Amino acid sequence: MAAKRTLVFLVVVVVCVLLSPWRRITADEWLPIDPADLKMTSEPKAPGAPAIYLYRQVDRDDQELKESRYARIKILTEEGRKNADVELPFVKDQEQIKDLKARTIRPDGSVANFDGKVYEKTVVKAHGVKYLVKTFTLPDVQVGSIIEYRYTNSWTYYPYDPVWILSAELFTKHAKFSLIPNSRFSLRWSWRLLPDGTAPPAKDGKTIRLEAHDIPAFLEEDFMPPPNELKARVNFMYSNEYKPEMDPEKFWKEEGKWEAKWVEEYVDKPKAMERAVAQIISPNDSPEVKLQKIYARVQQLRNISFEEEKSEKETEREKQKGNHNVEDVWKNQYGNRWTLDWLFLGLVRAAGFEAYPVMVSRRNVYFFSPSLLNPKQLDDRVVLVKIGGKDLYFDPGTEFTPYGYLSWSETQVKGLKLDKEGGGWVTTSLPKSEDSVVNRVADLSLDETGNVEGKLTVTYTGLEAQERRMEERNEDEADKKEFLEDEVKGWVPGNAEVELTNKPEWKSSSATLLGEFSFKVQGWASPTGRRMLIPVAFFTAQDKHLFEHANRVHPVYFEYPFQTKDEVNVTLPVNWTIKSLPPAQNQDQQIIAYVLKVEDKQGQAHISRALKVNMLELEVKYYPALRLYFQQVKTSDEQQIVVQPGG
Repeated sequence: MAAKRTLVFLVVVVVCVLLSPWRRITADEWLPIDPADLKMTSEPKAPGAPAIYLYRQVDRDDQELKESRYARIKILTEEGRKNADVELPFVKDQEQIKDLKARTIRPDGSVANFDGKVYEKTVVKAHGVKYLVKTFTLPDVQVGSIIEYRYTNSWTYYPYDPVWILSAELFTKHAKFSLIPNSRFSLRWSWRLLPDGTAPPAKDGKTIRLEAHDIPAFLEEDFMPPPNELKARVNFMYSNEYKPEMDPEKFWKEEGKWEAKWVEEYVDKPKAMERAVAQIISPNDSPEVKLQKIYARVQQLRNISFEEEKSEKETEREKQKGNHNVEDVWKNQYGNRWTLDWLFLGLVRAAGFEAYPVMVSRRNVYFFSPSLLNPKQLDDRVVLVKIGGKDLYFDPGTEFTPYGYLSWSETQVKGLKLDKEGGGWVTTSLPKSEDSVVNRVADLSLDETGNVEGKLTVTYTGLEAQERRMEERNEDEADKKEFLEDEVKGWVPGNAEVELTNKPEWKSSSATLLGEFSFKVQGWASPTGRRMLIPVAFFTAQDKHLFEHANRVHPVYFEYPFQTKDEVNVTLPVNWTIKSLPPAQNQDQQIIAYVLKVEDKQGQAHISRALKVNMLELEVKYYPALRLYFQQVKTSDEQQIVVQPGG
């Protein structure tokens, strides 16, 4: 009887462990399959979904520097089979994905284990964002199948502020999250947009946990705010010391004083800076010229923040000296992005300018919220210089940033201007649309079969130039050439033959980047009887699909104001003339404007087109008006020039 009671007790313990809602899944086990999930053909709470997450689990351990993930997906339609191709993002040399297991459960319940190869590749997302992924394809995935995979991600770097992203690209029936904090620091957390009925994260012993059900799929849209800003999430913040009752104003004053003290100690080398400035500027230079010369000189220094990662042996061979202050930065002629900014600060002060360090928050992933009392959100540094009654912002520590500009994610953001009293809040400037332009000038010839051929010159200015230089900074010349050629091909409907014929200044911080191309398109104009129809919009293939959906979920969000300008000359075949031209268009709504003008230049058709967007964000309620505007632009772009042979 005693042995029997012991056996019953052990069975109960095992069952309790298996059914525990917070059981961590080890590398050698799968959760049981519910027969109802195998029979499922649709999800009423996600009608029409191609696939759904039946289950997701994330267990992070900041003590052990690792995180385990588990995902189970139900394939509901033919389109949903694309989820068999799995991509796991990671940071090379900092993260390691291991213990990967995956399998397919067929609709009849039989199992096909993954035993294929895992590949590593670079994925390019919108606006050229690149990241590394481990990728693999699950076997024998059919409509009705369940696929699942699990793995561990470990890292070698210091634990950063974790985040739980609840929203996913698919509807999620059930999800669990847990975090074991790093015991060396105090931890606090905040949450946003939790699904209905979801309880906030709570502590369970030393572990923070959250469980959620029926999480809606997250819809990606063109020109939307940073996705993570819009997703259901929990943000965690580590700090050395935090007092929940602290007043926000007092908190930021204390933070500003501490940061200002550090910066001022780093910059406080006036004699060294005066000697350096004397080598850069002339006494008779105007204030503007002095600033330009100092800015250019700082950008000539080696910027180690934007170099490719080096191995330990390469770093050891270089034997870089430490930069303990701005005098060291100047002496060693290199620095990281922040120390170069502080060198600029020291130099402009030595040149007689009133200047301040500013901690700013980039708006490319999240939007800054002072109420969270999280200094790590102020994740970048710029320099404010007062000149001629104006506040100008500079960031020479970010490569390829032209004088007078900030990188787009640093514009129109809140920043903490530092001084010994703790500083105060400022907002960085926003460039105008005419400061960031893609200007396309084409001289083309039309033959009697409708082909066009000639020369295209593209000039990128301001942030348009800086973005492309930054994106291609670590690529070779062949890749840079292909990058620009592919961009031009993307502007043109059909197959275009494009070849870059010049050598753009990729390593410059000039406000312009120039590309010259030979350009040829077969069948551009459409013959119709004895006439031909020439489209007036040559480079707007991508614009045709702008805001084509009638409904909108998220606000419309542009990274920065911009313009596109086209000047196209089309020389007609000998003895051909223009029969009719479309009417001119001038639709100026201030925040957005469109101009089109087509002229007969005696054997040439001259087309001028310009589109200006002078805003950052538009609320969803105004989307119908914006969509209507772009539909009118599309209609205007689809107009044609009629040409024919003879007088």
